[in-house]
Amino acid sequence: MQAYPHHYEVDAAAEAAGGIVLLRADGLPTLTTAPPAQFGGPGDQWSPETLFIAAAADCFILTFRAIATGSKLAWNHVACHADGTLDRQDGVVRFTALHLRARLTIPAGGDVERAKRLVEKAEASCLITNSLAFRSTLNVEGRRE
Repeated sequence: MQAYPHHYEVDAAAEAAGGIVLLRADGLPTLTTAPPAQFGGPGDQWSPETLFIAAAADCFILTFRAIATGSKLAWNHVACHADGTLDRQDGVVRFTALHLRARLTIPAGGDVERAKRLVEKAEASCLITNSLAFRSTLNVEGRRE
């Protein structure tokens, strides 16, 4: 890993006609975004809102992978469903809640309780959820195959 601070750059551009925004970053594929249906958009593109929630789910999974590797936890599959709530509070529209539901499968004979603790550690260590003004919640489902 590189020393801190890390810097990330994205360019966004749009034309006056149409709701499409193009997001570009060096070395990455261009993303097309639009407002979500809730804000009058088409509802068929990634939006800032879905990208925000996706960033939390993605960061959680990548953090879990790093923690599991460092802890030598054998695991087969991890999935995360993220549900964010956008609301108006004190006259400002903002995300007010994030709920993560993690499903982890470990090999037969594995320690499900230890695996759950590492999933919880990943949620507590995720830089995206740690950057939020509200605290996210996590439910963990662990099972052996």
